[in-house]
Amino acid sequence: MWAMQEWRITMIDGQKVLFSGMQATGTLTLGNYLGALKNWLTLSDEYQCFYSVVDLHSITIRQDPAELRKRARNLLMLYIAAGLDPEKNCIYYQSHVSGHAELSWILNCFTYMGELNRMTQYKDKAAKHADNINAGLFTYPVLMAADILLYQADVVPVGKDQMQHLEITRDIAQRFNAIYGDVFTIPEPYIGKTGAHIKSLQNPEKKMSKSDENPNASIYLMDDADTIIRKFRRAVTDSEACVRYSEEQPGIRNLIDIYCACTGKTPQETEREFDGKGYGDFKTAVGESVVDILKPLQTRYEELGKDRAYIDGIIKKNAEKAGYYANKTLRKVQKKVGFPEKIRS
Repeated sequence: MWAMQEWRITMIDGQKVLFSGMQATGTLTLGNYLGALKNWLTLSDEYQCFYSVVDLHSITIRQDPAELRKRARNLLMLYIAAGLDPEKNCIYYQSHVSGHAELSWILNCFTYMGELNRMTQYKDKAAKHADNINAGLFTYPVLMAADILLYQADVVPVGKDQMQHLEITRDIAQRFNAIYGDVFTIPEPYIGKTGAHIKSLQNPEKKMSKSDENPNASIYLMDDADTIIRKFRRAVTDSEACVRYSEEQPGIRNLIDIYCACTGKTPQETEREFDGKGYGDFKTAVGESVVDILKPLQTRYEELGKDRAYIDGIIKKNAEKAGYYANKTLRKVQKKVGFPEKIRS
């Protein structure tokens, strides 16, 4: 599919490359797990996967330093606790690979102000943080492009709300390639088939978010069983009082999506299972299915938290691995734009 040239990383060990990551802010929700993490588990056999804890992106909003370090480590452990094998997948901190920031600066010089002005996420975040509209917030999409292009990613798992970021990444890569030759792989979107649209339990018109101010709107991955059941019992439904998968019942539709993602059942099977039963029975069953799917993750997370040496080893080893592949791309890009070669001993 891609032209093979001596400086390309299109394939690693015979596999195409996949890149994704999550910010080290907030607390991961059930939506993050079912919409992203759970899908990631199926990809490591097909792709060479780079999963980053994107802590550089996190500081566009003011962070408490100690809390950011803690959340970054917790997120890395959650990746592993969810089932990602750190021997097969490169799980690392973005800030530990300087190539992300270096390539971002170069790509800034190939990105137009008008493109960045059109980014809806910038407009949304600027409205929420009017007292801190910084340059990093504005050029956030360029750093995201660097994240992806640095590893010559063939595919990037994205939701619909992130497609605009992938589109600008493709535009920047194509612009660079048109000037300097076939340098970057043009990434394609990977959209998971299940669990990609988990909504808020209190407002099923918007997605479940780790930044939601209402704690009852989201299920957090480390919520205990009682908390999970309680939140589902409080979930918004409607007045029809029947378990039916329809656009007219967004609250129940969302609960069915969650139940199906956790149990592997179809919406039609779920409708038959709860035919003639009330919302109370259904909400409890959904909660119990979530408790069941999160319990192994929570147990593994607690184990990882007690093994500091193991996690430190993963952080060091995978930073070196990511840095190796990142530097291969970065050196070629630096040469293309005319930077002097480093004198190596």
